[in-house]
Amino acid sequence: MSYSKEIEIMDTTLRDGEQTSGVSFVPQEKLMIARALLQDLNVDRIEVASARVSEGEKEAVSRICRWASKAGYLDRVEVLGFVDDGISLQWLAECGCRNINLLCKGSRNHCENQLKKTPEEHFEDVRRNISMAHEMGIDVNVYLEDWSNGVKNSPDYVYAMIDALQDCGIKRFMLSDTLGILNPLELLLFIRKMVKRYPAFHFDFHAHNDYDLAISNVLAAVLGGCRGIHTAVNGLGERAGNAPLASVQAILKDQFNARTGIVESKLNDVSRLVENYSGIPIPPNRPITGECVFTQVAGVHADGDNKAKLYYNDLLPERFGRKREYALGKNSGKANILRNLEELGLELSVEEAKAVTQRIIELGDKKEVVTQEDLPYIVADVLNNEAYEEKVTLVSYMVSTAFGLEPHASIKLSINGKIFEESASGSGQFDAIVRAVKKIYREKLDRGFPHLSNYAVTIPPGGRTDALVQTSITWIWEEKTYRTRGLDADQTESAIKATVKMLNLMESQIRAGAHWMELRN
Repeated sequence: MSYSKEIEIMDTTLRDGEQTSGVSFVPQEKLMIARALLQDLNVDRIEVASARVSEGEKEAVSRICRWASKAGYLDRVEVLGFVDDGISLQWLAECGCRNINLLCKGSRNHCENQLKKTPEEHFEDVRRNISMAHEMGIDVNVYLEDWSNGVKNSPDYVYAMIDALQDCGIKRFMLSDTLGILNPLELLLFIRKMVKRYPAFHFDFHAHNDYDLAISNVLAAVLGGCRGIHTAVNGLGERAGNAPLASVQAILKDQFNARTGIVESKLNDVSRLVENYSGIPIPPNRPITGECVFTQVAGVHADGDNKAKLYYNDLLPERFGRKREYALGKNSGKANILRNLEELGLELSVEEAKAVTQRIIELGDKKEVVTQEDLPYIVADVLNNEAYEEKVTLVSYMVSTAFGLEPHASIKLSINGKIFEESASGSGQFDAIVRAVKKIYREKLDRGFPHLSNYAVTIPPGGRTDALVQTSITWIWEEKTYRTRGLDADQTESAIKATVKMLNLMESQIRAGAHWMELRN
């Protein structure tokens, strides 16, 4: 279906997203996320807080507004406020914010049973607060809270509210499926009725994911005529969350040819930023941003990609700042393994490749996780080839830590048969070790050192204090991304093992490059 239309994106990660259980951003984190959303992703608008929550929230909004004012984004920063005779408006004004999303009751049930007011009394209260906002130079959008129940069970109330507010200078009416109760078919019907009755008004739609229908409802809202959609990075939000920004962007563009201002290549970076600050991990199979979604597991897929890109779709990883990977395991097949060997610069004969494939299948049957970075070791083990023996080994290390002092580490490595020793201090035990290793490579070997971009520790559920710890480290070296793993009962030692694997990978890459140059010459 072709559907060409400009759609406005309002991201509510910093307000509704922060209502995710266990999530609380500090002011500096809120500022960094706001900057990423507006500067990097080019989101049209951001909702950054609820008014009157806390002094910390007030400081966060003030910081965001000071930055936004200097950077030219202040008109795109919004705060949710309440019908409270100007208290929320004063809070916004003190923060320097110029846009309020005024929370009104979008169903008769909420109006009469929560506010204990008649519809006419509530409408008059809303009109009075809007008038006060305009006197203060603050623009107003109106949230119709529980609109989904309102339009289903009391549509006359919903229409009466909009009729009462239609001459108040409201910029947007924001229709909320507050409890996530709607399905796409009924939502399409309701939105079309709203748009037909009020064709000149700008309607936003705010989805919740209680029935796992947020994305489907977003599409129905756009088809019905909504001009704006509310999202949250990684789908954060109250209960089951909101519509995830990355998925909304991809579906609107690919399935309906709708236009937004989103810079797609930044989606993954911003998702990782929010993952880090929120502490809520991205599921590995989440579309667009999940770790595994651009990984082909079945060997037949890699074979098809080699021949004619038979298993590609419009969701190309490069579009989102990522790359396609080919998993290693019992389902890999020769094509996957050859793809990974090629990226590492390793060339095997047909028989050698068969032997390596068989070993990887055996490891997969034992539920072992095999990564691309494990391949040189597997090749060395299978072929007993001296060219891939370990060139970097850990001889010894010592870490000292004391209350009030930075940890200090000393490490001794054997690199290509020579012993190197160095010491350093750092913000943590592993940081001190990495700094010491960097000294060896940069000062004694005059060589580069990979950049550590991600560090994850996995402990078995219900694990004891002596349980094995797996440390997975993501490195960037020579513009390529690598992941290495270490396993040990001690977290620091497991991280050191992952680091030594990376150092050996560097050596194997350097030797492969030197061998290739020798052949060319």
